[in-house]
Amino acid sequence: MQKKLIILGAGESGIGAALLGKQRGYDVFVSDGGAIKDIYKQELAVNHIPFEEGQHSWDVILNADEIIKSPGIPEKSELMKKVREKQVPVISEIEFAYRFSKDSKVIAITGSNGKSTTTALTFNIFETAGLHAAMVGNIGLSYARQVATAPADYYIVEVSSFQLDDIRDFKPNVAILLNITPDHLDRYDYKMANYVASKFRIAMNQGPEDYFVYCVDDPEITGYLKGHTIHSTTIPFTIMEPLKQGGFMTNEQVNIQVNDEPMIVSMYDLALKGKHNLYNSMAAGIAGRTMDIRKEKIRESLTSFKSLEHRMEYVTTVRGVDFINDSKATNVNSLWFALESMEHPVVLVMGGVDKGNDYSAIQDLVKEKVKAIICLGIDNAPIQEALSGYTPVIIDTRNMKDAVNAAFGHAEKGDVVLLSPACASFDLFKNYEDRGRQFKEAVKEL
Repeated sequence: MQKKLIILGAGESGIGAALLGKQRGYDVFVSDGGAIKDIYKQELAVNHIPFEEGQHSWDVILNADEIIKSPGIPEKSELMKKVREKQVPVISEIEFAYRFSKDSKVIAITGSNGKSTTTALTFNIFETAGLHAAMVGNIGLSYARQVATAPADYYIVEVSSFQLDDIRDFKPNVAILLNITPDHLDRYDYKMANYVASKFRIAMNQGPEDYFVYCVDDPEITGYLKGHTIHSTTIPFTIMEPLKQGGFMTNEQVNIQVNDEPMIVSMYDLALKGKHNLYNSMAAGIAGRTMDIRKEKIRESLTSFKSLEHRMEYVTTVRGVDFINDSKATNVNSLWFALESMEHPVVLVMGGVDKGNDYSAIQDLVKEKVKAIICLGIDNAPIQEALSGYTPVIIDTRNMKDAVNAAFGHAEKGDVVLLSPACASFDLFKNYEDRGRQFKEAVKEL
């Protein structure tokens, strides 16, 4: 008899799971409390997968053998309370995809910041080396869709804490933990310890034959490691001091020492600039070395990689003013990294839906580097209150065109206009991609 598989949420991960489930002989039903995009409805129809939108049929859902839950559905929701009460097994889409890809190698990357960049850079290393790799997860196609439609030998998977919350057997060959800073705490009872533990689930099933790659400079990571055992082979990386094994800096050179094979690249030759990208480059380079990719291929990739759209993306230069789109920066820590990497005076465009941000972390950097802040959002009061004493100019705007015009008006030749909002985008935009695209369009109209 077919197992009843219910998929809650019909975004990219839900549809990918539905396709994989159908392909593997499950009785699949998709349920979404909101509207499902037309393109996804067509896919479900073509594949004869029944679905509902705008509601959840409790009787059908609670009768499932197994549920795959969208990362966006919180445990506190009425739906999940009922599911847990009935004790229906719940897994995430990455857990389901992993079930059918155990013959491949999996490199999983998590962290509060830099996941997408490191995932793309790691994928680029594997591709440059001529390996049959796929970049999946929160970036590109869902892991399950890739397994269903175009299986690969190597999966480079960007994973969030929400996805890790619902794994059971997911066991990456290489797990990378970049950093842990406060984010999404509303989903973790506002307890940092819960969020940290969630991130560390990436390594929970690993054994000595696997690798756990982590940043020694992150106090949350090192604090957790003092009280918990990791069973895989650990490879640290740092920019603070030389190491015998791992990634480190000496004389402005990035060193990657894995399997007794030293590899050195000048930090000035790296394609991605800024302190945070030293970490990202080290992590990606270590991942490549654990899979015995040749040093020349890793070096080639690290020095020629093009950054991702909306992530410290250079847009253009207008009358000597550089414009950079960092719309993906949806928390204060991302903005801190962006400002830290700036070498010229900055006109900063920021704001949006404030997730309870603590702007005190960037006050010193704002004072040192920012000549004007252009607020872009419905409620800019928290930014005004926290940063007005640290920069001479703060202006309110309510749309992207006005924000870009105001920023350009306060910029001089040699300055940088940086869109790095530190906030979610939903007050004025569909998502961070829409915000970034509108920024680029407004810049082109100058």
